[in-house]
This record gives sequence, structure tokens and C-alpha cells, in this order.
Amino acid sequence: MIIPALLLVILILLLTLLAVVLRMNVGWQATIHAALREGNASQVTQLQLVAEQVYRANETIDRKLNEIRSANDSKLEEMRKTVDEKLQGTLERRLGESFKQVSERLEAVSKGLGEMTHLARGVDGLKRVLTNVKTRGTWGEVQLQALLEQILTREQYGQNVNLIPGSAARIEFALKLPGGQGDKPIWLPIDCKFPLEDYQRLVEASEAANGAAVEEAARALETRLIDQAKDIANKYIAPPHTTDFGVLYLPTEGLYAEALRRPGLAERMQRDYRVVLAGPTTVAALLNSLQVGFRTLAIQLRASEVWEILGQVKTEFGRFSGVLGNVKKKIDSASKELEEEVGVRTRAIERRLRQVEGLPAGQEREDAPGRDDESVATP
Repeated sequence: MIIPALLLVILILLLTLLAVVLRMNVGWQATIHAALREGNASQVTQLQLVAEQVYRANETIDRKLNEIRSANDSKLEEMRKTVDEKLQGTLERRLGESFKQVSERLEAVSKGLGEMTHLARGVDGLKRVLTNVKTRGTWGEVQLQALLEQILTREQYGQNVNLIPGSAARIEFALKLPGGQGDKPIWLPIDCKFPLEDYQRLVEASEAANGAAVEEAARALETRLIDQAKDIANKYIAPPHTTDFGVLYLPTEGLYAEALRRPGLAERMQRDYRVVLAGPTTVAALLNSLQVGFRTLAIQLRASEVWEILGQVKTEFGRFSGVLGNVKKKIDSASKELEEEVGVRTRAIERRLRQVEGLPAGQEREDAPGRDDESVATP
């Protein structure tokens, strides 16, 4: 913006100066012609001198203008080079920064794509795990085992237990309850089930807002849970070896909520098959309540031992009291004998001292050593 304005100003000045020179030439030429017509030789000579001066002035002005033009061209060239260098540097710097930012963004995008690829692989692996019925059941059992290890001790539950004698059926987890025959516990069976296909169809139908498909998937899920409850009742519930009910553990809160949403399903399972539905939160509350019951029972079992220990303490305290009384009597007797012996010896010593004090003062000083030896030898 500054360079074009400067060029425009210089151009205007040059045009103005040229116009002035042209006016002067025209004026002088008219004056010369007029003087020639009049025949005034002196004026012609002066005019010729003036014309020569004007011509010299024109040459000087042309030279100066050429010098100014050359200086301006050189300055403009220097300014152009400087501006080009600064523009080139700024452009290269900006382009470098832009390329650096683009490279960083592309690197971040590449890293994010790598993480998404890794996550997609993990999701595919989880999908394969959940698609396999055996692996899916193992996943639910691992979750249930984690809950049992967090709340109960290892002695309060069993793993891979054969509940019914003579039966080959084994359950993964069962809680030990007291009250069995002899030292044998009563087992509370907990079986983990995960009907993923039916639950997935129900979720997809709900997302698609298809009422008929939702109802059909819900009925299929209900039928699957009823069959599993029947299986638990036939295999794992056999009083007096077990409790008269079992627990069907559903490893996700969503599946547990869908099961409770079916009207009458939980009541039917409890009434017809003596099976209680439980989700992660529900089974945790059940285990906590059982843990409190176990502690109360342990306190009751230890109560008789506590009373026996208190009886032993009472007996030992009675013996200690008798021994302490005998020691007190012996101490009192020894103290009395000591007082009597000290009193007799004190009186004997005082009698001897009174005899010593009865001697004359001079004889006492002379015979004091002999008397001392005699008094010592006499006893």
C-alpha cells in the first residue's frame, strides 16, 4: 500500500514539472516571435540568452529527473526485494506451521484410528465371547465368584459342589448354611444364567420401536428363564441336603430389570419352581444379609464357650482370693513377731544405755574404751 502511493506522488510531481516547463517554452517562444516582428534586436538577444538558460534548465531538469527516476527505481527495487524476502519468509514460516499442525492432526487422527481399531478388535473379541454359550456362562460365573470373594470368606461357600449324594450334577457355587445333620452344612444353590440372544433381540426390537417384536422377544425371554428355573429345581434343590429354594443369578442389571418387568414371572418362578431371581445388586444384598446371619450364629455358638471361660475365671479367682488371704495372715503374723522382737531388743538396749549414762563424767571418759569392749563382750 505504501509503495504504490509513493510512486503515484512522484509521477504527479513529474507531470506537474513537465507542464510548467512546456508553458515556459511556449511563453518564451511567443515572446521571441513578437520581438522578431517588432525588430528589437536587443530583446532578441536577451530572449536568446533566456532561451539558452531555459534550454540548460531543461537539460538540468531532465538530468535531475533521470537521476531521481534512477534513484527511485533502485529504491523501489530494494524495497521490492525486501518485501519479497519478508513475504517469502513469512509465507514459508506460515506454511511450515500449517504443515506442522496438519501433520500433528494427522498423527492424532492416525493414533485415534489405531485405538479405535484396537477397541473394535476388543469388541469383536467380547462379541465372540458372548456368542459362545459356554464362554458366556463362564463370564457370568467369574463375575459371581468375584462378588462371593468380596463379601464372604472361602469357608462360607463352596465351588463345583455335588449337592445331592448319588447325583452327578454339580453346581458352580453354593452357600454353606448351618443346621445340617452332624457336621454337614445345608447348601444354598446359586446358578448363573445368561440368555443373551433373547435379551439382544428384545433390545433391538425396543430400539426399533416395534411393539410386536418387543412382545415376542419378551415372551421368548420369559420362556427361557422358566426353563432355566425348572432345570435348577430338578438338579440342585433337594432338601434336607439343600435349602428348599435356589437362586437364579442374572449377571447384568438390564437383563434382571427386563425379567422383573414381565408381569408375574418372578412370582411364578418362586411359587412353581422355588427359584428366586437375583441381579448383581440383589445378590450382593443377599450375601451381605447372610454374612450378618453368619456372624450372629458364630456369636451364639461362642456364647457357651464364653460362659465356660467365665466359670473357670470365677474358680481361679476364688482360689486366688484364698491364697491371698493366707499370704495376708502370714504377713500379719510376721509383722507382729517383728514388732515384739524389736520391742524386746529395744528395751534391753535402752537399759544398757541408761547404765552407761549413770557413770561419772571423768570415769566415763577414762573407761569409755574398756566399757565399750566389755559391753560388746557381755552379750
